[in-house]
Amino acid sequence: MARRSYGSGRLWSVKRKKGEVWYASWWAGPVRVKRKLGPKRGPGSSDGLTRAEAERELRRRVERDVVVAKPKRRTLEQAGEEYIDHLETVMERKRTTIQDYRGYLRGHFAPYFGDRQIEKIDPDWVAAYLRRKLEQGYASKTIQNHLNFLHGIFAFAVRRGWVSSNPVALVDRPKKNRSPRRRIRFLQPSELDRLVVAVPDDEFGKVERPLYLGAAMTGLRQGELLALRWVDIDWVAGRIRIAESLSRRELDTPKSHEGRSVPMADRLAHELERHFQRSAYQADNDLVFCHPHTGRTLEPSTVTKRFKRALKGVGLRELTFHELRHTFGTQMAAVGTPLRAIQEWMGHADAKTTEVYRHYAPDPTNGAALVARAFGNGLPNGRGEASGSAGISPEDQSTPVGPHHPSSPLPPSS
Repeated sequence: MARRSYGSGRLWSVKRKKGEVWYASWWAGPVRVKRKLGPKRGPGSSDGLTRAEAERELRRRVERDVVVAKPKRRTLEQAGEEYIDHLETVMERKRTTIQDYRGYLRGHFAPYFGDRQIEKIDPDWVAAYLRRKLEQGYASKTIQNHLNFLHGIFAFAVRRGWVSSNPVALVDRPKKNRSPRRRIRFLQPSELDRLVVAVPDDEFGKVERPLYLGAAMTGLRQGELLALRWVDIDWVAGRIRIAESLSRRELDTPKSHEGRSVPMADRLAHELERHFQRSAYQADNDLVFCHPHTGRTLEPSTVTKRFKRALKGVGLRELTFHELRHTFGTQMAAVGTPLRAIQEWMGHADAKTTEVYRHYAPDPTNGAALVARAFGNGLPNGRGEASGSAGISPEDQSTPVGPHHPSSPLPPSS
């Protein structure tokens, strides 16, 4: 019999107890496929396949059967490395995000899951990892970050056919930690004035005075302020534009990956003008709040330490530098600024983050007047006559106790 042409497969028969059987094999890409075609027709029989029929069946199988090679098996660490590479080169995620993910992978996932193949990690394994981290004392927010990254790895693996499902999606997440502080912390305008006046009158103090005002009157993050350049100050339009942020001692894009601009109050504009006049670094690309001797970026930890020292020096309550943003948010809400505008100015990606300031906004229902009408606005001891008091005698009424600052927004009840 003539030799079969290359690529047309191989055909042969094998004797079995119940008769001969046709077998065939062929190459499907890198995979060699072997299949049983059917019984071989014997002499004088009408059952089974002749050689010609077996040849036709072989050609049909070669054209019909598409065999996909099994994917290379990966451990979770290997899959994670490929996912991070995809995020860095294709999705162009921020440098700090990539650094965090590499830390999660090498410091947490790799030691826990070891060489276990990714397709063998089920929801029970993920739930056990969650419990282990809770036992080790990690905050719920940190564990949430771990699970978000782990979910991304498996979603990436599903899209590439490495696994059939995402086990992280089937695991309940821990709730966020409740903050021990029931109220947000910020400075009242009078407290901000005390802080600015008390700033040390040294070379760094001349930078810190406009820096503190800028943080409280624009809502910019510390990294955004330390990356601000003179070209970003629009004196004519009265706006400050945010294009960069200092993150882990390197300049990067802002947190939201997008630039924005915020309004600049006249007081801040005048303070920045005085700061510009006395600065040795006045070029467009020079940093606004730079080191007074080198022109380079300030060290964030040093800024934070001096800020806390200044607060303590004038007897103000402890505050983080980041909480100066709350001074801007609360004061803007108190004068009736729409929360949507505050969200845009402060660079909040999620409107829920800005909702914390809704308690400081003016009451659109004029609820105080309605309560006065419902329960009366009289005072005891004959200083007024209660109306609509719903049967409450003057003796049972009492004067509210506690400080009240009409010019200051009241703190939220929760």
